[in-house]
Amino acid sequence: MEKLFLPVLLGTNRKQRNSIHPAKWLVGEMEKRSEIETRLFDVAEFALPQDDYGQEIKHLFPEWRDAIIRADGLVIVTPEYNHGYPGPLKAVLDLLLREYVHKAVAFVGVSATLWGGTRVIEALVTTVRELGLAVTFSDLNFPKVQNTFDAEGKLLDPAVEKRARGFLDELVWMSRTLKWGRENVPSKFHQGPIV
Repeated sequence: MEKLFLPVLLGTNRKQRNSIHPAKWLVGEMEKRSEIETRLFDVAEFALPQDDYGQEIKHLFPEWRDAIIRADGLVIVTPEYNHGYPGPLKAVLDLLLREYVHKAVAFVGVSATLWGGTRVIEALVTTVRELGLAVTFSDLNFPKVQNTFDAEGKLLDPAVEKRARGFLDELVWMSRTLKWGRENVPSKFHQGPIV
């Protein structure tokens, strides 16, 4: 089967962020799978202007735009800050709209507490739904992330590997199914089959 392109977006630009470890680890796990091609995008690398916002400036970020146009799905890795998501994540997501329609999105929640980013995932569902993304029902949570990875990013909890496999299996299924739909079922967003 054709490879699926599933980029990963790391949603925080804080300097001492622990969510970098799950993001890089997950990209490594995705690269081990023959059916997945991936790339890590980091909101810290987006030079977002302070005087403009939204789709009107997407031309300033051609790599992101082109990656999402090509993407079959998306993984968002986000920490939970005060029960919500980081502002830079919202700003990057808002750069596009139609490019996301009918593509799968899977969430990785990261937290220093026992909740593991549960509330940030709940907060993001309504946002990505408005963008046209289809949310998988399998999330990957990293509670007490500071105890799950060491300072260099080495995974300390092998139980995460099994959860990550299930998470990726669901993302692959959703992404492949939605890709088939975009290519074969006409809608106002997609032509359907080329005959």
